[in-house]
Amino acid sequence: MAKINLTIQRKAVYEVVQESFDHPTAADVIERLRGKGFNFAYGTVYNSLRYLADAGLIRELKLGEAVSRYDARTEEHQHIVCAKCGRVDEVLTELPGSWIASVAKETNYRIEHAHVVLEGVCETCAKINS
Repeated sequence: MAKINLTIQRKAVYEVVQESFDHPTAADVIERLRGKGFNFAYGTVYNSLRYLADAGLIRELKLGEAVSRYDARTEEHQHIVCAKCGRVDEVLTELPGSWIASVAKETNYRIEHAHVVLEGVCETCAKINS
């Protein structure tokens, strides 16, 4: 395994993602860094996020939105997105092995990784709209 090089900037970005439970976008990370007194260039933050994702320290999530979100939980899990407000929550229920086997048989793929994104309406939005 290659040695991980955590510069001051990468460490600060990593800490922001680790402290976040809302799966922040790069813009969210930049805003939170500024709140901590850091003023990194946009490119530095984007490059740091890419480096951390490539190193396996964080996960980049593409959840059907125009922007990526970032997650410090790197173990296997799924996500659910609120169709109204865009809130993202983690789903820790394990995917059924029979479902994965059925998909593999249907598509003739050897499935190496599965990431399912569910969509619904969060409790807060459901209360507002009821």
